[in-house]
Amino acid sequence: MAQGVLSKDTILEYQDSSSSWVELEYLLEVPELGGTPEQVEVTTLKDGERRYIPGVKDLGNLAFQFLYDNSSATSNWRVLKGFQDSGEVKTFRVTYPDGTAHQFDAIVNVRMDAAAVNAALTFTAQFFLQSEITVTDPS
Repeated sequence: MAQGVLSKDTILEYQDSSSSWVELEYLLEVPELGGTPEQVEVTTLKDGERRYIPGVKDLGNLAFQFLYDNSSATSNWRVLKGFQDSGEVKTFRVTYPDGTAHQFDAIVNVRMDAAAVNAALTFTAQFFLQSEITVTDPS
């Protein structure tokens, strides 16, 4: 029986212009990946109870949280801010420690999170999906 999988070593990567995967460092939080379809009512006048069929899934925006790093041209903040400024669609992949991967295309928007006394600076990158999420099971 499975004992569970620890989230440690979960990574988020993007595909660069040479189709190589590049890790976005200092990832703190990954959102829920997947969705519940909306209910579409199909009740007829002969039905005694309401009936539904699954409709379109609305995955919303995916909000990933990072420790803030703006120390170099390849730092997480600068890379994601660059994606935001360009407005281009990029391909991303979340990989969990067991090898399960979720891949999707998205447009990125970044924002600094609130700052507090004696707290680490963080930022949130919202990913506006431009594709379905493809799931790859571990080999």
